[in-house]
Amino acid sequence: QVQLVETGGGWVQPGGSLRLSCAASGGTFNTDTMAWFRQAPGKERLFVAAHKWIERKSYYAEYERSVKGRFTISRDNAENTLYLQMNHLNPEDTAVYYCAATQRHTDVRLSLGDSYDYWGRGTQVTVSS
Repeated sequence: QVQLVETGGGWVQPGGSLRLSCAASGGTFNTDTMAWFRQAPGKERLFVAAHKWIERKSYYAEYERSVKGRFTISRDNAENTLYLQMNHLNPEDTAVYYCAATQRHTDVRLSLGDSYDYWGRGTQVTVSS
């Protein structure tokens, strides 16, 4: 059973940065497809970024259009940890951020929540002045 625990959320002023971490256990982390989603108050949960294992320690990253160039998804296989570096934050980035994982390698649409089998409980990110 895969378990995911997010940390690193908090309050930051517009233009600031935060780094989220997602500690994974119980799975095959280095070959799992991992992702970040977020949910703002009163809105549906939306895709942010995904990190998919390809082969031979190669990975593919995909981003939602509004965060591309500001956010970077990465992982440390030695620490079984997924990261989301968030720069140039703005109030529209305020949300609960969730880490997700799947061990499937086929028929996985990275931006769809239904593609993922395991979820963390989330960490709150608030961007305001």
